[in-house]
Order: sequence, then structure tokens, then C-alpha cells
Amino acid sequence: MKKYLLVMLATVHLVGCGEHDSDKKITVSNNQSFARSGEVVSISAESVGLHDGQVLTDFGIANDKGVLELIQYVDDNKDGIADRVLFQPSVPANAKAVYTLLKLNEDDTLPTSENECYSRFVPERTDDYAWENDKVAFRTYGPTAQQMVEDSVKGGTLTSGMDCWLKRVEYPVINKWYKKYTEKTGSYHRDTGEGLDNFHVGASRGCGGIAIKNGDEYKTSKNFTAYETLATGPMSTSFVLDYAPWEIAEGKNVKTSKLISLDKGSHLSRVEVSVAGSDVISAGLTLHQNDGEVKVDSLGGWITYWQPHGRNSRLATAIVASPGTFLGYEKVVTDVKDLSNVYAHLSVNDGKAIYYTGFFWEKSNHFDSVEQWYDYLSQYAQQLANPLTVAVD
Repeated sequence: MKKYLLVMLATVHLVGCGEHDSDKKITVSNNQSFARSGEVVSISAESVGLHDGQVLTDFGIANDKGVLELIQYVDDNKDGIADRVLFQPSVPANAKAVYTLLKLNEDDTLPTSENECYSRFVPERTDDYAWENDKVAFRTYGPTAQQMVEDSVKGGTLTSGMDCWLKRVEYPVINKWYKKYTEKTGSYHRDTGEGLDNFHVGASRGCGGIAIKNGDEYKTSKNFTAYETLATGPMSTSFVLDYAPWEIAEGKNVKTSKLISLDKGSHLSRVEVSVAGSDVISAGLTLHQNDGEVKVDSLGGWITYWQPHGRNSRLATAIVASPGTFLGYEKVVTDVKDLSNVYAHLSVNDGKAIYYTGFFWEKSNHFDSVEQWYDYLSQYAQQLANPLTVAVD
């Protein structure tokens, strides 16, 4: 099978010749019959066994050739001290790969990458929140955009659906495309070689927006009300979006928030929904003109919609369920504008539902055919069900 989760190229830096103290081995094991790369592995500060005033940023990760890996430090509690370090190992099929967690010397230089995972709030375009990596980009909409619609002000957007920004380059485009908008030097709705936004969301679920079914009707929230950016960096970006309580039946409200992350090399964002008031949610994909093909793998827990899109191109959006949470699906076709969606029904366990959503645009040339996209989703689901195991000693 073709290897789809590609490791981003970064400048190679060799570890200096000096001695390194407090070196530890990181053993990453793969129990699957295919090689794996591009999956983010997290090493906690606790597992490293820090002592004598050490902090995680004192350490780097080297492969078996002594080459320092591209890494990202994450400060989860925002106290100015890194709690975790992220990296992307490469592990052969049914094998192990050993890396070294080493105390950095003054002459050691960590690799960097210009193709960073990135996200931010965008007040200059009303109040979008946008995120991207080297493969895909997304955005969704905030309370000001909602209020504009409710006040009949031109330019607003009322939806909790997710928008796809169709990139065809690996470098970041969010700031560049929004600059076109603010400085009126162009439009990100036109493709000048980097891609464009020509994906219509409206009241639909777009690519992975959620709903809750009540009888024959799907109920949805309005725009997000608050956000918090948690991390941006070469390996992953993550953020939280909060939503106001919304009514799913008379006298019954649901409260949700979303922890969204996007890793380097992945076509799919991870969405962890905290849910109060429902045991099931439905993640949807807009059917637009209903001129495409829905494909479902119930055993693997994924669903995708392959459709004509724009001039001489096609687009596939998808949802992959967290293992053991896919309850089924429903294709809803209606004459009501933007309400034709295909939904993946997902169980809520301990107040949370987790799924992965994203897309493949034909003009990005990331896959040679839609069949390769299907293989990508199948392998992605296998990896979720059989995560890499990590030991630090």
C-alpha cells in the first residue's frame, strides 16, 4: 500500500560530538503490516524523569543515525514550562524504531520547518477562526458574523459548519490570503496558483460540522461564542471553540465545546466534542448539488463524499470515527437550501465524542485517484484502532 502520511521535509542537523547526559531511549512499536510515519507521538515530562531543575526544553530527540528530529514543545497548563514534546517517528511494518531523548549541548541546533501547522482568530475578516497544515486548511465562524446576519447586516455568516480552504501548496496561506482581503489586492476566492476558497458552507455542516437528530430533524448550534488557541508549531496546532447552549427539543438544551487539532501531514482534523445533554451526535458533510457519490465503510468507521467541484475538478470530504463510536449513517436529501447532508452518527462516551474530518482536493495532487483516497481513510482508521505504542527508558 502506498504510504500516505508523509513526513514533512526539514533541514537535517547532526547531534554534536560532545557527550550528552541523561540520555533515554524512546522505543516506538508498530503492530501493523504496513510501515508508519507522520503520526504524532507525545512524550510527557513525567515519563522523562526530570531532575535537578531540568525542563523538557533541555532535551531533543535523535534517530538511530544521530540526526535530531523536528520536534514541538507543548505547554498544556500555560505556566511557561513545556509539559510534552511531540515528534513523528518512522516505524517499519511489524517492527520497532528506537530514538534517543538526549540532553542538548550548547552546540546542538534543533531542526526547523517553514511549513508549520498554524491557527488563529481572524478579527480582520469579521471573526473567523482558521487553521491549516501543509496539506489542508479550514475555517469556521464567530459571534460577530452571527450577529450581523441576525441584524440583517451584509457580510455576516450564520453557521457552525466547517469551511474547506483548498490549498495546493505546502507553505502556510492563511495570513497571505486574508491579507489579500484586508488590503484589497486580490481575492482568496480565485486560484492564482496556491489554491482558493470556493467551498460553500451556508447552513450546511460543511466538512464535519455537528448536529443532533430529534425525530426527523437535525438540530444545529449557531456560531462559536469564544475561542482559545492552545498550540501552534511545526508538528501540530490545537484550539478550543465554545458554543452557546442550543435547543434540540422543547425544553431540552445541549451544550458543546470542541477541542480541534491538526497534525503535520494529515488531511484530517481531530475534533473532540464535549457534550452535555445528548448521548449521540451526528457529524455531517454537505452534499452541495447532490451530484456526487457517498461511500461508507461501517466496519472501519468512515464515510466520504466524492463530488464534482469547481471547474474541471473534484473534491472528497470525509469523517473518520474514533474506534468503536460509529453507530451508522444517514443521507438526507432535501430541496431546502444547504440542508442536504450525509451524517455519521457517533456515540458520546463519558461526555465526549471524537472524530476526524477533512478533505482531498483533486488539484492538490496529493492522491492519484479517489481509490487512493479510500485507501488512505482505511489505513487512517486502522492506525486509530491500533495506535503506536511508546516506551521511554
